[in-house]
Amino acid sequence: MERLGTLRRNKMRITGAVVMGVTLALSAVACGGDDDGGSGGGDGVTIGFMGDLTGENSGLVIPPKQGAQLAIEQYNATNPKVKINFKTYDSQGKAEQATPLAQGAVKNDKIVGLIGPAFSGESESVGPILEEAKVPSVSPSATSITLAEKGWKYWHRVVADDAVQSDGAANFLVNSVKAKKIYLVSDNQAYGKGLTDAIAKAAGTKGAQTQTDAVDDKATDYSSTVNKINQFKPDAVYFGGYYAVAGRLFKQLREGGYKGKMMSGDGSLAAGLIEGAGQENAQGALLSCGCLIDAEGKTNEKAKKFATDYKTKFGSEVAIYSTEGYDAATAFIEAVKAGHTEPEAINNFLKTLDTQGVGKPIKFDGKGELAAQDIFIYEVKGNTIPLLGNSNEAKVS
Repeated sequence: MERLGTLRRNKMRITGAVVMGVTLALSAVACGGDDDGGSGGGDGVTIGFMGDLTGENSGLVIPPKQGAQLAIEQYNATNPKVKINFKTYDSQGKAEQATPLAQGAVKNDKIVGLIGPAFSGESESVGPILEEAKVPSVSPSATSITLAEKGWKYWHRVVADDAVQSDGAANFLVNSVKAKKIYLVSDNQAYGKGLTDAIAKAAGTKGAQTQTDAVDDKATDYSSTVNKINQFKPDAVYFGGYYAVAGRLFKQLREGGYKGKMMSGDGSLAAGLIEGAGQENAQGALLSCGCLIDAEGKTNEKAKKFATDYKTKFGSEVAIYSTEGYDAATAFIEAVKAGHTEPEAINNFLKTLDTQGVGKPIKFDGKGELAAQDIFIYEVKGNTIPLLGNSNEAKVS
């Protein structure tokens, strides 16, 4: 994910699906950094978490923050030899705010690792800082393809990139939705444009006819794009960007008479999509994501236990990227448990890590990507967004 702009706290709840109407128990977060789930003393090491915790798209970042917090609190509760202090950095998803926060985290807080940044744009800005400082990072949610092409040695992520997501989404649209004509719209930002460009290419190789357009993420009137879509008469529209814009676009599409399938990516997998589009307009909207929301434990028993622990701690169901936040923290926890407390040693350990997370196997390739990657499909039903299944197997209702 990358970022969208204005300040607004979004409240969401996702159950293996998204459920609206329940406010997350949020801890106060300050732009300069805040402690959560710390060791309660001066000893130990500090792991940071960076992302949009109070901005317009905070609904996508608070869940992974809480997942990471839970993992670290559970580890500290075992009374380990080396405890972990968890420090949060609220970038509001903005690269210009993430940069000084990263510098302070490295120089002043002496973090030995960073969970995040959450979005792709801020990751591009923070990456060079962490590389120079030789501090490893594991993002739970930044999916831009280019991040793995920077040659960074200290960067990792526990989610599939947009190349994998685009192929999975294109495969689903062509084979399950049976879409022969697909219109792709992006917010013209790093994440959204990269995703839609890749889907257009992948769908084209599978025989689909495509057209593309971009909208201003700060605008509210998308009638020009809606008119272009209606003229093209696509079987499906795919939006690359975040739920605030997706909600406005989907609402205007339905009000403009479009009857085909509407789909978006991980940046829109939030209750805010339904709120923005309106429940009636949002019905049947499809979402693709490299994230796994598995409260029932269909994929593995760890997922079910995590969902139970998460609800007990935060009073809400597992949400988008909460699983990945937990797994990102687990990567660092395993390093500390193995006796590594310096950034360089932790980074070297991450190269050899091979363990089952609560979502997926945690094993990185030479570029910092997960060795095995899957894409999952979700569909809006009422006020929920339940999991349909793997993109290769999911069927539309």
